[in-house]
Amino acid sequence: MEFVVHGLAQPAGSKKGFVNPKTGRVIITDDAKKSRPWKAIVTDAAVKAMDGRPRYDQALSVSFVFVVPEPKTHRTSTGALSAAGKRQPWPTTRPDLLKLARAIEDALTGVVYRDDSLIVQERLIKDYCRDDESPHVRIIILPM
Repeated sequence: MEFVVHGLAQPAGSKKGFVNPKTGRVIITDDAKKSRPWKAIVTDAAVKAMDGRPRYDQALSVSFVFVVPEPKTHRTSTGALSAAGKRQPWPTTRPDLLKLARAIEDALTGVVYRDDSLIVQERLIKDYCRDDESPHVRIIILPM
């Protein structure tokens, strides 16, 4: 299956756990503030892409291609590309690729696949938007 989620990908934050004093149960939270709305957008897109099919319950290969905006420093005031020396060919700034992928994996759990432990192969790419593109992530999931 393959689908695209439009929007600027947000990373999953570090996990923090604490014990609820009333129930004694451990509660795990994610400290990334923008993570929850982004995960909801990804989950909604996944539900539409699944189109009523049963979720996967087998080994999976996934590919996530994150397309992010170029920094403003890559363009001159007229909108032309800056000199090659000022322009980085790949997005090497935060957020890091693994945290972006973890947010997607979490959002797809229980919708596309039973658990993200089913992922046995993963291809991750972070690239810049082309002139005619807006930020998005392309998600490809294949059974092994």
